[in-house]
Amino acid sequence: MAVDIAPRHRVPERIVCLTEEPTEILYALGEQDRIVGISAYTVRPPEAKEKPVVSAFIGGSVDKIRALEPDLVIGFSDIQGKLARELIEAGLQVLVFNQRSLTEICEVVLQLGRLVDAGDRAQDLVDGYVRGLEEAAARAARRSTRPRVYFEEWDEPQICGIRWVSELISVVGGDDVFADRARSPMAAERTVRPEDLVVAAPDVVAASWCGKPFDREAFESRPGYADLPAVRAGRVHEIDSAIILQPGPACLTAGLAALESIVSAPEVRP
Repeated sequence: MAVDIAPRHRVPERIVCLTEEPTEILYALGEQDRIVGISAYTVRPPEAKEKPVVSAFIGGSVDKIRALEPDLVIGFSDIQGKLARELIEAGLQVLVFNQRSLTEICEVVLQLGRLVDAGDRAQDLVDGYVRGLEEAAARAARRSTRPRVYFEEWDEPQICGIRWVSELISVVGGDDVFADRARSPMAAERTVRPEDLVVAAPDVVAASWCGKPFDREAFESRPGYADLPAVRAGRVHEIDSAIILQPGPACLTAGLAALESIVSAPEVRP
């Protein structure tokens, strides 16, 4: 008896996105109609907010997700590992990415494109992102100095920037003072002691406190921070976490532009 087990490419029709970046990617590909559920932290694109909310960042409602009858759930990183396991145990198809570098972010765009039969459009998107990075790097090469940059992702404990942020700093013409720590995938391995930053003496500080407002006054009042070159020069800035801490199109476009503006800006006070 013949058994038909030939594999067929099945395009998912009902997708739940547990973080913003797959949502933004699918919209950019013109495949937004496949999305049936999103994360509460989704802000890009604005029209995505009309989709049903089924998760926060770490946790989510398995019952709400199952009720949407998705044929694929897309998540991000070990932080969503527990939720992913619960969804798998509930019998759902789960795909979890763990992109940490600019290259890996572009690879996720390509993989999602292939997944929904939009491979050519995904390649066009990635080509555009790469051009934007190359153009920013070319502008940086024309500047005479490379400021030392500290990126702060969280305040208590102090956590420096993750790998894709560190790489963006380099692209726009800065030197990440904690580039070695940025390559660590775990936040616990990216902690910074106040005295570490005093020694690092950054020329520029960019902060994005992962969903809560940056308190510049509190930052500058830490012991020894008043004498940081960045503080003395008035080069302490906030970046919206929605455009820099999402490993998707946002950081490759708006995040890139925001960092370039900060790194290339002159001192604002003596």
